[in-house]
Amino acid sequence: MINNILKDRPTKLFVIFCSFFVANALLAECIGGKIFSLEKLLGIPVHTFTLFGQSGLSFNLTCGVLLWPLEFVLTDIVNEYYGPKAVRRISYIAVSLIAYAFLMFYVSIHVPFADFWIGTGVKNGVPNMQDAFNGIFGQGMWIIFGSIVAFLVSQIVDVTVFHRIKKVTGEKHVWLRATGSTIVSQLVDSFIVLYIAFKIGQDWSWQLVLAICLVNYTYKFTVAILLTPLIYLIEGMIERYFGHEVTAKMKAAAMGKSEE
Repeated sequence: MINNILKDRPTKLFVIFCSFFVANALLAECIGGKIFSLEKLLGIPVHTFTLFGQSGLSFNLTCGVLLWPLEFVLTDIVNEYYGPKAVRRISYIAVSLIAYAFLMFYVSIHVPFADFWIGTGVKNGVPNMQDAFNGIFGQGMWIIFGSIVAFLVSQIVDVTVFHRIKKVTGEKHVWLRATGSTIVSQLVDSFIVLYIAFKIGQDWSWQLVLAICLVNYTYKFTVAILLTPLIYLIEGMIERYFGHEVTAKMKAAAMGKSEE
């Protein structure tokens, strides 16, 4: 039985998608503690600007945004071929494993450390390994909670918008349902995580929360547009892998239609 399952191409691809989806989400959470300058990355001068009365803003972003757009691209691909139930399933798996990972981070932070280990990083400029470990893996609980809630809600929004657009356009305009659903869900994701983590968790002003939300969303919006050709590329590869007949049946089943 297991051999038959592993030989089934749609099943094999779903396992690959699920594995990458979970790994990518977990990596995004782990590297999210570093803030980088987008201007410096692009080799352009850093300019500050003012939004909602909040001055001194620039495109300083969490490293997590480097990976999150790929999650929404993959969400749209899975949605297209496997349907909303599959998207919800891999989303729940991802959230469960992210929560498990952070529980293990918490445990590892609080287990007693070996005395010799504390100073092993001095030659590399790390005077206290325990403090460094805590700083990397000990993200605030409000940030973790906000990120998980934002992820779940934005996934539901993405699936809903995707299927409503597809019901209107049919098989045409892949770019519209994929990019459109991502643009909407990314806005929801950006606002919820900032609201929970920093408005509720740290009592930031509304002006600061909205300003940073708009900065982050501007980046995510731009990346969503730029990644649109990737969706066409992946869908073309999938159709060649499955064949036209299987692809058509999967798309029909994903929309809740009977196979014709």
